[in-house]
Amino acid sequence: MEILRQQYNFIKSSRMVLLSYCTTITEKDFLRENALFGKGSIRNLLVHIGNTYEYWIGKHALGKEISFKELGSVTNAHIAEAYFLEIDELMEEFLNSYSEKMETEVYLSLDSKAISITPLKLFTHVITHEFHHKGQILSLSRHLGYIPVDTDIIR
Repeated sequence: MEILRQQYNFIKSSRMVLLSYCTTITEKDFLRENALFGKGSIRNLLVHIGNTYEYWIGKHALGKEISFKELGSVTNAHIAEAYFLEIDELMEEFLNSYSEKMETEVYLSLDSKAISITPLKLFTHVITHEFHHKGQILSLSRHLGYIPVDTDIIR
């Protein structure tokens, strides 16, 4: 389990580089919609990443009632950063809850279909999902005229 904590620490470090970079983007550009990028804006992509953690880890793995973050409640990178501190707490609870049972099947309903999945697979899903959208955020910022930073784990 310690290895997954270390891995999540790498992810948090990379995310902090991204969020710090996002503070250099004007609030207007942070919110600017671009139909060429899936969720439309840097803010929307960040909230989508967090909502995905809430959905899979909070709702399904931990069985919590989740009030998903609304797009309109995140208007700048500082608010997004505070939101991800909440996600980190959720992940800490997840890692504590499943520390000895990452290969145990978790049963859930997806699109009205019962499925089983391991906590390890859920963990892998949310972190790879985050990196996918992080790339979109950096690409979108380049389209807005910014010079993206290196957010790789090895940098």
